[in-house]
Amino acid sequence: MKNRTKQTLTTCVVALALLAPVAAAKPLKVFILSGQSNMQGHARLSTFDVIGLDPETAPMLAEMRNADGTPRVCEDVWISSIGSADDEQVGKLTAGFGAAQRGPKIGPEFTFGIYMQKFLDEPILIIKTAWGGKSLNTDFRPPSAGAFEFRDEQLEAFAEQGKDVDKIKAEKAAATGHFYRLMIEHTKMVLADIKRVYPDYEPDQGYELAGFVWFQGWNDMVDGSTYPKRGQAGGYDQYSELLAHLIRDVRKDLSAPDLPFVIGVMGAGGPVEKYAPEKQRYAGIHSGFRNAMAAPAALPEFKDKVTAVLTENYWDLELEALRAKDKGIQNDVKALKKAGEIEDEKKALEGRRTEAFTTRELQILTEGASNFEFHYLGSGKILGQIGRAFAEAMAELMKK
Repeated sequence: MKNRTKQTLTTCVVALALLAPVAAAKPLKVFILSGQSNMQGHARLSTFDVIGLDPETAPMLAEMRNADGTPRVCEDVWISSIGSADDEQVGKLTAGFGAAQRGPKIGPEFTFGIYMQKFLDEPILIIKTAWGGKSLNTDFRPPSAGAFEFRDEQLEAFAEQGKDVDKIKAEKAAATGHFYRLMIEHTKMVLADIKRVYPDYEPDQGYELAGFVWFQGWNDMVDGSTYPKRGQAGGYDQYSELLAHLIRDVRKDLSAPDLPFVIGVMGAGGPVEKYAPEKQRYAGIHSGFRNAMAAPAALPEFKDKVTAVLTENYWDLELEALRAKDKGIQNDVKALKKAGEIEDEKKALEGRRTEAFTTRELQILTEGASNFEFHYLGSGKILGQIGRAFAEAMAELMKK
């Protein structure tokens, strides 16, 4: 009886040992991040220290850095990125996969990968396709949206200006959908040879297209020709329709009919209701466009599979207030210089700043931003929170 029990236990142990590798070989989770310059990311590493000055974001900085202050290298997250640099960038995820100009920089991909890996606790592959200055109405226009159609008023204006209308139409036709096709082609190319990007990948484990993040919009928002009624009710309805087409077409072209989709809603400048008086003239346009971006998430066909992240919620209001205060100080000093009341403008400015700001505020003011407002001030604190929010939203969709 004892021998039979021993034999049975041995058989079970062997069986479990044989099953263990199969259970461990989960399909590789693949996430696609796409959009324009803010998906590229313009936050320089010089802005990282400021993240640690805020108790709410200091824990995030601890995830982004090693103990010695160097950017973290994610051992289980690999990335292939095109559009942010002249050539494809491939490797383990770390800082430096943002826009290449005057880098290294980060975009949302850095903290997205960090937090996505924490949620899943398994290897991840990110495919990032982002190009600056690209529209959804033309550059990323999805196939099912059909050809770009100029309004009659536009064509009449071209003719009155003596422009070659046929040439304009031909150039528009050639540009239409070009970056949508590049996005799909690159994704398929990476998936056809994952081992080129992620050397430890075993083809037998397979992969799963686990999610798509879309972060774009500036070029459409400022395009008064394509959206002549922007700022009015329904002025950006066409954008909502195009984005819905994009979601459907991406799923179709990548054979992933239920692909979870996160929409990063443009929020540069922060919540509209908190706009300073000088920015109020943009409030109607910005709120109208943001609503249009978020709208597809409410469509019944996308229930529980598409969600919108309001990136305005991660705007650094303290940094904006300090910059506004400093602008006033600079204007005062320039006026004194012009009136001949001071000789050394730089010294006077330094003195005024020392009187007006605390040491902490001066650090935030001088180190917190590295780019323009429409690039979320090139702030690691802002883009880091946005990437984390994309990961949190994606994790929720995956649960559903």
